[in-house]
Amino acid sequence: MANLREIRNRIDSVENTKQVTRAMKMVAAAKLRRAQERIFQTRPYAYKIGELISHLKSELDPTAHPFFQAPEEAEGTLVIVVTADRGLCGAFNSNVINTAEDLIETEYPGTHRQDELFLLCVGEKGHRHFQKRDHRLVGDYQGVFDGLSFDVARQIIQDAAEGFERGIWGEVKLVYNEFKNTIVQNQIVEPLLPIPEERFETPAMKEEADLFDLPQNGQAVDYLFEPDARGLLDELVPRYLYYQMWRALLESNAAEQGARMVAMDNATSNAEELIEDLTLEYNRARQNAITMELLDIASGAEALSDSE
Repeated sequence: MANLREIRNRIDSVENTKQVTRAMKMVAAAKLRRAQERIFQTRPYAYKIGELISHLKSELDPTAHPFFQAPEEAEGTLVIVVTADRGLCGAFNSNVINTAEDLIETEYPGTHRQDELFLLCVGEKGHRHFQKRDHRLVGDYQGVFDGLSFDVARQIIQDAAEGFERGIWGEVKLVYNEFKNTIVQNQIVEPLLPIPEERFETPAMKEEADLFDLPQNGQAVDYLFEPDARGLLDELVPRYLYYQMWRALLESNAAEQGARMVAMDNATSNAEELIEDLTLEYNRARQNAITMELLDIASGAEALSDSE
């Protein structure tokens, strides 16, 4: 009976877990729909403004704006890593963290020891991971995805731009998960500062170039600027950086919800299979217990008949 009670308790426990994972899947699906809508609204503008900046940079000399080239004698590097604030989303966080660590190991193997590598971690998971490994962290952007707003992207860029202008770091790179679908996320390493010569293209950008009427790199496009190209830089460059960061946050948020929905769906399926196995084990144990009781009754009846 004790064994039956243990199995029954396990079945009840797994059943409760299944209800939780099913509810989390439904919540993630609802959040994913909203996140996708925000991405589809932001991508065309972010891509188009990137095309304009790329064209302006090709038309003007490198000194036209301080963000077009690295400050002199600046040797540091800032890597912005976008993760989630929570887990239970499969390999979402580990994939982007591994991508950031591979970037550090391959391109900046000595800068960490020389205190020239800085990390700005957006999301609690990345912040805690790199904090435990004694990296130099800039800012604190934990818990931002609960109420994600454009102001978060603006503040991140302001922190990155301030260090760039002061010469603390001479380049800024962005590492994040780009949303492709609910199953697949693209790990992106994107140069942010100095602004690259050519417009940076992500896999999603290449796939959607025709949809948003975006020319591919290498295609010539003529623009007429009013009042003039140089006069637009002060307005367009900060906006370009804000929207690249905002797009990355939205991409990561949507990718997180998609990964969580899949992870919770798999967890629910695994719970159902476990319940089936435990139910079968429970029925077998119950059958064995009934058989043993029948044997005891039969043995007792036979003993009584023999005593008579």
